[in-house]
Amino acid sequence: SAYFKSVLREIFLFEPLQLEKRGERRAEAEKLLAQAQEAGEQENIDKFSKRLVKVTKQHNEECKRLLTLMGVPYVEAPCEAEASCAALVKSGKVYATATEDMDGLTFGTTVLLRHLTASEAKKLPIQEFHFSRILLEMGLTHQQFIDLCILLGCDYCGTIKGIGPKRAIDLIKQHGSIEEILVNIDSNKHPAPEDWLYKEARSLFLEPEVIDGPSVDLKWNEPDEDALIQFMCAEKQFSEDRIRNGCKKITKSRQGSTQGRLDTFFTVTGSISSKRKEPEIKGSTKKKQKTSATPGKFKKGK
Repeated sequence: SAYFKSVLREIFLFEPLQLEKRGERRAEAEKLLAQAQEAGEQENIDKFSKRLVKVTKQHNEECKRLLTLMGVPYVEAPCEAEASCAALVKSGKVYATATEDMDGLTFGTTVLLRHLTASEAKKLPIQEFHFSRILLEMGLTHQQFIDLCILLGCDYCGTIKGIGPKRAIDLIKQHGSIEEILVNIDSNKHPAPEDWLYKEARSLFLEPEVIDGPSVDLKWNEPDEDALIQFMCAEKQFSEDRIRNGCKKITKSRQGSTQGRLDTFFTVTGSISSKRKEPEIKGSTKKKQKTSATPGKFKKGK
């Protein structure tokens, strides 16, 4: 990835293997992919195609082995990876959550980065979202933002039929909560799911099972070049020149300057102003760190 060429330090999170849950998500992703293809929505086509990638326990174990040989720390999340990413950010251990899943904001990460792991060929600018600014600009509390996300659709429950994004925002601003919305809308025109578990979904976002951020010990080491050659070339048939060049990039990145902003290394767009000085994150080190929870890029542990 491009960030191995920068002085940003990366951390990867793995979440538990949940075969039944993954099967349900794959079925839903197949349906949503078909809808996106029919509508010609390329961003959603890419999004749901990634969800159809089959990741096995062996894949995850090999990813962990690779990270260890590269000297990159990883963390085992007890549940949703994005939730533990948010916990690390809020504890000051890292700067941002890097993910394509906007649930990172719903879990309360203060800074979220998108497209950080996109290939250089795509030339996608890094998008940086600051949750406090989003809430301020939308005029919502964190709990109201969660209710909005539930109305728009989440992984944990269904949603009210016939409520689109604009109507959902208007309803939240007018009534303040899903409970009040249910009292005030036409249930015949906009029926809610039977035994709707929106309260349970809200609780999962507000109080998720996460790692203890302050107690996490993060340590980066120099890459073990010989072991990487054995693993990636002898066992996986990668080009030796490619692996050795990769090791040089990692080593060089860790010898670089410890000062600088994210937009020093990448093109950044989104809710960040280049003219406004960003507040320092309490407990952060000189080198900005980030967690990565990107589907298909080591996040989803088994």
